[in-house]
Amino acid sequence: MTPLDFDAVTVNDVSRTFGRRRALHKVSFSSHRGEIVGVLGPNGAGKSTLLGVLSTLLRPTAGSVGFGGADGADAAALRSRIGVLGHDLFLYPELTARENLQFFARLYGVADVDARVASALDTAGLAARADDLTSAYSRGMRQRVALERALIHSPRLVLLDEPFTGLDAASASAFVERLRGLRHDGRIVILATHDLDLAEGLLDLAVFLRDGRMVHAATRPDRLRDTYQGVVG
Repeated sequence: MTPLDFDAVTVNDVSRTFGRRRALHKVSFSSHRGEIVGVLGPNGAGKSTLLGVLSTLLRPTAGSVGFGGADGADAAALRSRIGVLGHDLFLYPELTARENLQFFARLYGVADVDARVASALDTAGLAARADDLTSAYSRGMRQRVALERALIHSPRLVLLDEPFTGLDAASASAFVERLRGLRHDGRIVILATHDLDLAEGLLDLAVFLRDGRMVHAATRPDRLRDTYQGVVG
């Protein structure tokens, strides 16, 4: 492993408040390389806040997050091993897909930028449209570029916030297969989603949040919707 690499992420009694509002309260779980973790719960349950803490962009009010032998105090160094795809895709519409990926690859100091970008575009199935402006892309195509943007520096931890939003059935299915590929590559994938049907059969661990508290966790859950209704309601 490189000095900044890690094999596991451990969330230890993490709480986070914003003024008088409690967004998370004593959440604990762990995930390891080659696993996909789903963070499930209704709006306001604390899913996005938890991803913010895991990304090191938010500091927990109490508790800690361990990244192998490192912790949040090493935030600047850890960010080189974390990839994030949120509601904002962080693509420049006036740039082509190739130019967007080249920009972010250089930002992360990726070696052999052109080859890495060409590989990412091929993986996304967009090599033939690589030099079109992203403003001309469908939502599904932009989502594919944004995922490759989040992965361009080969992060160990991949954080996805509602990644299926706005995708048609074909695009969502392709996205799920891409996530399975990330698992096979040894990434740690943590995603917050409302789409229980797409998450069904995909997750190695499901973490259920309600009002900022972890109310249940299930390893390789089946009948995900039934479990969700039973513990979250």
